[in-house]
Amino acid sequence: MPSEQQLSDVLSEFARTMVTDFPIQGILDHLVLRIVEVLPITAAGVTLIAPGSSPRYVAASDAAALCFEQLQTELGEGPCLAACTTGDAVAVPDLREERRFPTFAPRALAAGLMAVFAFPLRNGDARLGALDLYRDTPGPLDARTMTAAQTLADVAAAYLRNAQARVDLQDSSDRSRETSRHDALTGLPNRIVLLERLEHALLRGRSARMAAVLFADLDQFKAVNDMHGHQVGDELSVAVAGRLAGHLRPGDTLARLSGDEFVILCEDVAGRPEVDAIAARIGAALGEPYVLSCGEVHTTASIGIALTGRGDHLPEEVLHDADLAMYQAKRKGGARHQLIDLGEQRLVEQRASMQRDLRGACRGGELRMEYQPIVRTVDGRIVGVEALLRWVHPSRGLVSPSTLVPLAEQAGLITEIGQWVLEQACRDLRSWRDRHHTDDLAVSVNVSAHQLMSADFTATVEDVLLTTDTAPELVTLELTESVFVRDSQRALLVLN
Repeated sequence: MPSEQQLSDVLSEFARTMVTDFPIQGILDHLVLRIVEVLPITAAGVTLIAPGSSPRYVAASDAAALCFEQLQTELGEGPCLAACTTGDAVAVPDLREERRFPTFAPRALAAGLMAVFAFPLRNGDARLGALDLYRDTPGPLDARTMTAAQTLADVAAAYLRNAQARVDLQDSSDRSRETSRHDALTGLPNRIVLLERLEHALLRGRSARMAAVLFADLDQFKAVNDMHGHQVGDELSVAVAGRLAGHLRPGDTLARLSGDEFVILCEDVAGRPEVDAIAARIGAALGEPYVLSCGEVHTTASIGIALTGRGDHLPEEVLHDADLAMYQAKRKGGARHQLIDLGEQRLVEQRASMQRDLRGACRGGELRMEYQPIVRTVDGRIVGVEALLRWVHPSRGLVSPSTLVPLAEQAGLITEIGQWVLEQACRDLRSWRDRHHTDDLAVSVNVSAHQLMSADFTATVEDVLLTTDTAPELVTLELTESVFVRDSQRALLVLN
């Protein structure tokens, strides 16, 4: 029989799982191994049973126990199922004399089992499954051992219910997130996903070929809704989505923004001729008749195109350009595709406007710091943070760092902003140290090539460390290899 200390140790281990994300299968696997250590048995198994479905989880201390668990599920008979069904423990001290399980008993005996004891996993009125204890010799378990086994089963059931609640909550969160990122009618990615993938394409723009955004809008969609009703309009939207999906290249992204507005992101296009060919193919496909519940419907599409091979565009701007191009195509009669052409002056004016805005960003409180934790994988301890600069523009919202840094460099503001970032990071580090006694927490700060090459960079770093009372060994300056491309000798001198 188990000692009080052994039982207490096992229960304490399970208590610790309550404050972790220990998975259900992990809890079960650990349970059966520990029970074999503390109870006078040769093997143990657990089967979780949901009403009307197959077992969701099965754990066993060894191959024999796994065989016995699966055998009961396969036969639909055995102590495990009986304990789960009745809510009471089932004891079979000598399987040779057992008559309640006429199919299970001879098969289990042939596999070497002589005694089995099953304890229901109960949580209130709910029954989750059963804990099964196996012996390769006949004989009963004493009353104290039976009580201890049921106690372990009850405690395990409570922790399993808690773990299942975590799983259900995560599943619900995942479903909610998935729903928020996809169009309910067609299942296509929505604007959020499109902009994320477009930003990724723009970040690749300096080293890869250009990307193209094709904004397609049906020319007769309102007439279809007015004539046949919104249900048919929805049918048409679903049919358009299916037809467009059939004309995508591998790696293309198709999204639906609203009723009849569909956007295709084509990455790695060779140039204008390839994009024209893609747009023509899509336009022809959308112009074919649709057979819907109301009969045959004819429509055409206007397609606006925006190209980008540069890294300083914003995703919203590229999408807006494609939208403008689509309206240009409609004004020319529709049923065509149109490439946006705003000219280089528009880009220059936009860049100059943002540079002017950036000059007042520090004073206006638009710049802010966010910190990404650096976690040691051995024990999950946070050993440092990476400082990340963010610009919240009053009208544009959050500006991507891939846009902010080049703007700051072009405007000659990168040194000023870089100093502010380093100083703010060190001040925050000191504040955490004073409040939370995080004496060994480190911070990493990104440094641009322009900033590194400035004449007073080393003096600035020294001044910030002294002013903020920050130990140098707690600060890491991160920079890309591009600094050596610009002026390797100067870079080595500054770094030294």
